[in-house]
Amino acid sequence: QVQLAESGGGLVQTGGSLRLSCVASEVASSSHTMAWFRQAPGKEREFVAAFRFNNLNAYYKDSVKDRFTISKDNARTTVTLQMNNLKPEDTAVYYCARGRPILSALRRADMYSTWGQGTQVTVSS
Repeated sequence: QVQLAESGGGLVQTGGSLRLSCVASEVASSSHTMAWFRQAPGKEREFVAAFRFNNLNAYYKDSVKDRFTISKDNARTTVTLQMNNLKPEDTAVYYCARGRPILSALRRADMYSTWGQGTQVTVSS
């Protein structure tokens, strides 16, 4: 069973930056998608960004697409999320996920079979 480990969360002021990393214990295949979701207190888990290995494309939640960048390493074991111009509404636990969703469903959390433990991101105003 593949395992995912996130790192890089922390406390930052509004307008600051953080870089999250997700390391998988197994190499991703071309059928995999690796994604980031987040969950704020009292809210449902929501899609943030995804990287599809079969077409090497990135996908974003509308509210982050001009501020966040998802990328992969050449070994296909690590996905990073560079977060710039952070806002208080970005505060949440961020989770890395891996699965094989079809394109139309890659924003759905239930399409991912493997999850990391989460890392806290707090943006102060």
